[in-house]
Amino acid sequence: MKTGGLLKGILMFVLLVGGTASVCAQNEALVSSEEKTLLEKLSGNKRKIDWANMNIQFASSLKASFINREFDEAAFRVDRIRLEILGAFHNKFSYHFRQSFNQYTNPNIPLDNLSGSVELAVVNWNVSDRVTLSAGKQAVQLSGYEYWVSAIKVRQFSDFNNAIPCYQAGLNVSYALNPDQTMNFQVTNLRNGALEDQFMYGLPQGVERSKVPVLATANWDGFFVDRALQLRYSLSYGQLAKKKNIFYFTCGNVWDKKPFLGYIDLMFSREGLDSKGLLSGITVDEEGNGTTIQNVNYFTTIGNLDYRVNPHLNLYIKGVYEQGGVYKETPGFEEGTYRRVWNTQLCAEYYPMENSELLLYLHFLYKNIHFTERARLLGGENRNEQRISLGLVYTLPVF
Repeated sequence: MKTGGLLKGILMFVLLVGGTASVCAQNEALVSSEEKTLLEKLSGNKRKIDWANMNIQFASSLKASFINREFDEAAFRVDRIRLEILGAFHNKFSYHFRQSFNQYTNPNIPLDNLSGSVELAVVNWNVSDRVTLSAGKQAVQLSGYEYWVSAIKVRQFSDFNNAIPCYQAGLNVSYALNPDQTMNFQVTNLRNGALEDQFMYGLPQGVERSKVPVLATANWDGFFVDRALQLRYSLSYGQLAKKKNIFYFTCGNVWDKKPFLGYIDLMFSREGLDSKGLLSGITVDEEGNGTTIQNVNYFTTIGNLDYRVNPHLNLYIKGVYEQGGVYKETPGFEEGTYRRVWNTQLCAEYYPMENSELLLYLHFLYKNIHFTERARLLGGENRNEQRISLGLVYTLPVF
């Protein structure tokens, strides 16, 4: 293909998809698409429809919660219901649509003109054997196993990943360096809705909104040792408000070779404004008024080890350490650490049927939230939380 024709094709693709498409795990299909579907079998024109799947994902549980070792509440919950449609056509194009029925939908018109319940609405174009172009609402190319793996596999996210709006409208270019290494270059929105949704306590006095609230990300994925060792590293930079930027460094280091699955994630952000709200929450008074803290940073490290005892039983232990603070003093907020969190999890997962997405689990969580003295002077109160969950997860392939 000549260069002019290729550029023209890319431009037409961006305009077409951008017009129609326009928060730690996420672009992964709910079930495998390798097998032929009913639609594929019935389709008489293989050039128009290569394959198509529809899946429904369901998760429900009974949770008993404790605060400071005192019983707080026990209730049944429907943790997750998601519907996805994905497929491919004309050998060069594929699509992935997914909607969650547990997400809050803003009644106002959001920044991306799409309901907040829609997680994915993306079309992919395989421009060549090495280059793939993706446009629409998609997972932001941050890294870390907990962030990237399908959310149905995570019983409790870290606070860091739980506070990231990880599905955004944008454009991604993927380049395969070789069969085991890939680079991604992505530009997405930084938020889905209005500025007030991102900063619920408003902008500090003198800070103006950004006219280009976008996030640029460069990501590298690598597989080694017969693909048992998986490395994923990302750098991101964007503008939260005028002269108030955000920087991310995130990475996931995974060893996946049966019967073990282990990973260590490192997540760091430096933010001109507290976009996650974890620190700003300590400033809230009895009337619900608070202040958005400036010049904050967050650091999280996650360690996990799974052991697949047999095809029917999986056990895992997980630990999370998180820290948040102010890196540059502003009026009322001195430099230093404000918040530390320890999180320990134990889980047993039982698979009644081999090679099935159905599982039952028993999960225990212990979480300690500690505020330093400077944070307690602002209203922060230490607490620990415990939770016992008995749940069911199932992904149903509709066709």
